[in-house]
Amino acid sequence: MACLFCQIARGEAPAYRVLEDEASVAFLDHRPLFPGHCLLVPRDHYETLMDLPPALLGPLFRNAQVLARAMEVALGAEGSFVAINNRVSQSVPHVHIHIVPRRKGDGLRGFFWPRQRYRSAAEMEAVQKALREAIERLQVGEGSAEPQR
Repeated sequence: MACLFCQIARGEAPAYRVLEDEASVAFLDHRPLFPGHCLLVPRDHYETLMDLPPALLGPLFRNAQVLARAMEVALGAEGSFVAINNRVSQSVPHVHIHIVPRRKGDGLRGFFWPRQRYRSAAEMEAVQKALREAIERLQVGEGSAEPQR
């Protein structure tokens, strides 16, 4: 398999590993937002968050929690930014969690894209209704978890 993150997880590609267990591997991002920026990947190949088996969610996010705390202890970070891209802006098609140490005044401004308001309360309510209906279908197994493209 040509997936770089699978190669790192198997020890076939170099990486500055900071945490590893049977479920996942975390390593320093080679182009960090700030020193200590880590990527946490499951050992097995899953392209997106939606592809992860439910049994892996707990162990993976426990490790994200450990990494975030370790950044405070080891690097003096005041907090962290934790993020996952799914398909869009996902430079390696293997689900990975970014854990980035943060400090007040570090220059990182909120999200990395322009934010905007809803045009009206009606638009906001329509989006709310659509999401609630989809969640209800997914929870009862009637709908597909596949995204519409």
